[in-house]
Amino acid sequence: MDTVTPAPDFSRLIAAREHDPFRLLGLHRDGAQWVVRVFHPRAESVALDRNGAAAPFARIHPDGIFEWRGAAAPAVPYALQFTIKGRTERWHDPYAFPPQPATDDLYLFNQGSNYQAYRLLGAHVETREVLAGVRFRVWAPNAERVSVVGDFNRWDGRLHPMASLGASGVWELFVPGLGSATLYKFEIRNRASGAVLIKTDPCAQSFEPRPATAARVNAPSQHAWNDADWLARRAQWDWLHAPLAIYEIHAGSWRRHPDGRCYTYRELAQHLVPYVRDMGYTHIELMPVTEHPLDESWGYQTTGYFAATSRFGGADDLRGLIDACHQAGIGVILDWVPGHFPSDDFALAHFDGTALYEHEDPRLKLHPDWGTHVFNYARNEVQSFLLSSAHFWLAEFHVDGLRVDAVASMIYLDYSRRPGEWLPNRYGGRENLEAIEFIRALNAMVHREFPGALTIAEESTAWPMVSRPAYVGGLGFSMKWNMGWMNDTLLYLRQDPVHRRYHHALLTFGQLYAYSENFVLPLSHDEVVHGKGSLLAKMPGDHWQKFANLRLLLTYQATIPGKKLAFMGDEFGQRDEWYSQRELDWGLLARSEHRGVQQLARDLNRLHRSMGALHDLDFDPQGFSWIDCHDADQSVISFVRRDRSGACAIIVLNFTPVPRRAYRIGVPAAGRYREIFNSDSRYYGGSDVGNSDGLEAVSGTWMNQPAQLDLVLPPLAGLILIHADA
Repeated sequence: MDTVTPAPDFSRLIAAREHDPFRLLGLHRDGAQWVVRVFHPRAESVALDRNGAAAPFARIHPDGIFEWRGAAAPAVPYALQFTIKGRTERWHDPYAFPPQPATDDLYLFNQGSNYQAYRLLGAHVETREVLAGVRFRVWAPNAERVSVVGDFNRWDGRLHPMASLGASGVWELFVPGLGSATLYKFEIRNRASGAVLIKTDPCAQSFEPRPATAARVNAPSQHAWNDADWLARRAQWDWLHAPLAIYEIHAGSWRRHPDGRCYTYRELAQHLVPYVRDMGYTHIELMPVTEHPLDESWGYQTTGYFAATSRFGGADDLRGLIDACHQAGIGVILDWVPGHFPSDDFALAHFDGTALYEHEDPRLKLHPDWGTHVFNYARNEVQSFLLSSAHFWLAEFHVDGLRVDAVASMIYLDYSRRPGEWLPNRYGGRENLEAIEFIRALNAMVHREFPGALTIAEESTAWPMVSRPAYVGGLGFSMKWNMGWMNDTLLYLRQDPVHRRYHHALLTFGQLYAYSENFVLPLSHDEVVHGKGSLLAKMPGDHWQKFANLRLLLTYQATIPGKKLAFMGDEFGQRDEWYSQRELDWGLLARSEHRGVQQLARDLNRLHRSMGALHDLDFDPQGFSWIDCHDADQSVISFVRRDRSGACAIIVLNFTPVPRRAYRIGVPAAGRYREIFNSDSRYYGGSDVGNSDGLEAVSGTWMNQPAQLDLVLPPLAGLILIHADA
């Protein structure tokens, strides 16, 4: 005989503390009867919609528990009718769809090796039992109850409690009838304190525009990629020996509309891509376009690690920009921030009422410089989260590399902390062992899963082997920013030329360590903000000398070993320091001196790409040799760049405003030489001092070279010479 089960205890459900709503709600068998049970505290009545006929529910609890009983089970999916303040709403019951946990994916997530957690977690449009809806999952292991809330339930956390997937710490609910563009958050009740928090989805792929902070269900991508040839070439790309000239941009301030509106991703594709191609850059580096609440953070205070910021359009719009770059032969590097996250209440901080993504101990938790939280890299799920974010941008957006921000802040436990304010590792040292393990795992994953993709470290210390493989003890990055070169160079160029002789070592010291890493030579956004002035403003001297010094700086960067990075505006001599709330001063190009700098940058990029001697052996000491690094009195340096075939270029740089005639240098071979580049050319706004085609090197040892050549050195200028037979 069928037995009727005792009436369940609804107290935890009514109090919004229930971790397993499916045991109470939805369709159940009770003896000989079938029961459909719903909870809606604001409903006046509930009915089961059976082929257009309404079968009423009985209210079995005054706080909003309704129940329908029948001899035959209603076919799933069944619809419910709610009467609320005299209005009828019709919904399919989400509790007719039990969780479908992806057991293997959950296991990998908990083990720290799920690289595609963005498919496991977050909000995804899918179909169950012929009904389209949204499947929500979120990791909140210390929650007593989690609900999904949004406009669809008037942000009432009582209505859509999620089901706990056990020890994984993940919660799940499928809500039929919802679709893309649905706004939502998670309401989380902490198990220990009972505190209720409203949090945005850490794995959301779209957000509503700032200052609002709700996640938005992202529509499946409709973008049809046209970059298969590019990706195939990238997989075979010998980046160690390839030209790399990166143009760093802030999407919100490269250009703006006359009314102050930012360009969209689509508009950047229309205007930025042809500009970059014309200028000869090989790559664009986008300052973070991951979602962030504060414009003034420039994207470095990330709250959406899987979402393209809505400031400039949707995800497919960004895909369109990247695709346009690839079709134009331009790579795209994304600035990515796994080192810290903001303390905003709506985001990752104390996500489930505990220090989940961050540390609890303040000696590990906070970045003093930025007031942000440090990721707890020792937590497996945090590793899965961050590795998945990197994978997401490479897989879903086809980006060609990640520039990893503030690596030094990740690998040192005492970074920017005073004694007593940091906690040593288990060996008593200052190294963040878990962060190092994460970085190595990140780089291994990127290089294994995405052949030809780059990882570039912004690392400002002398940590060894940043750009060497993990299997030899390195961190595994492809390249490292050479902050030493940048600081030394700018310090030198700031000096009045009359005093530069006393600082000559700033030009030459870098070659002592230049091949210890795969270096990128950055002139980045960090050097033109916060009162530092623009590159042009840093240069000493009168109007003409400032421009000559800037042209000389760009020439020096283009010719010394290392890959190149320039910040937007530097290529035409932006006068004011960069400000993220306005566009670059493009009107300056009406002036000849600014057009001259732009033409120089364009020509240098093209030479960098076309001449193997200027890029082929950037990371190999065989590609560089000094001719003379000791002429401090005249502030002149000269050197040879070579490629693997032996072809060479001669570079001579004069850092004083004094033209020097009959300046003798040693050269690798006798014969006729051609001056193929002169930063003092009148085409660039210079004084047009230089050398005719009649440069003849004669045999005779000079400066340890087998031949010697007399030159005219223009003031504050650089020359590139090649043998006439080359």
